[in-house]
Amino acid sequence: MNSEHNFEKRLQEAFQGSMPEADFVKRTYESLNKFGFNANNSIACVGICRDEISQSFFEEVNRKWGYAFNLSSLAGMLFLGRTGFMAAEHHSPDEEGKERYIFFAMPHIAIDSQGQIGVCVRKGRKGESSACGALVALQKEISDSAGQTDTDTDTAFTDDIEMSLIRMRLSKEIPSDIAPDLFELTKITQKAIEADLERMISLTVNTDKSDYAIITGIQIHGPEVNYVWPVSCYVVMNGIRQEITLK
Repeated sequence: MNSEHNFEKRLQEAFQGSMPEADFVKRTYESLNKFGFNANNSIACVGICRDEISQSFFEEVNRKWGYAFNLSSLAGMLFLGRTGFMAAEHHSPDEEGKERYIFFAMPHIAIDSQGQIGVCVRKGRKGESSACGALVALQKEISDSAGQTDTDTDTAFTDDIEMSLIRMRLSKEIPSDIAPDLFELTKITQKAIEADLERMISLTVNTDKSDYAIITGIQIHGPEVNYVWPVSCYVVMNGIRQEITLK
């Protein structure tokens, strides 16, 4: 079995239905275009990890939708809160009194050429690296402490704010008697991000004047290109939710 087949086999086993990142963004644009969203009347808002290998997703979104509002924190978490979301929601074009937003939000994970989950190679660095580094660190912490995470002291929180927030947020989603592996933890993170996104939208978006789309999934770093595994794709128009398909 060659290395390429190892990657493809693991990708389809773990994330069936994944597609290359550029194809994913193109399909979202074409699907949303049918609902009246386009680069001239909408603004994209993107929440991905700060990791440099994740930024290709931002580039693809910028290419299709124009410059996007940045929602990102470590691991793709959404820590900008109500104030940050309200800032984004004052930046949309106003077309005859209607504003339109496209929210992309996702954590990330790597699969190397041998099919190893969480392993990648970074340009200019020798040996293996990992993605998502923040989730790798959290997973190790959970495993080493038999499913428990440490409580941050005030000093530790101040010195490592985003990691402390990740620990606090995801501890609510992980049963105390379970130590998930990186694959499982990434899926847990995706669900938490989607829940947080929907809550922030419910607190800040006025559906009387705004339509929006939610596109969530997991970004996957392959040996050559990045992929996306879609999870939730829907629009809310005039307060009514409609599912969309990426075909």
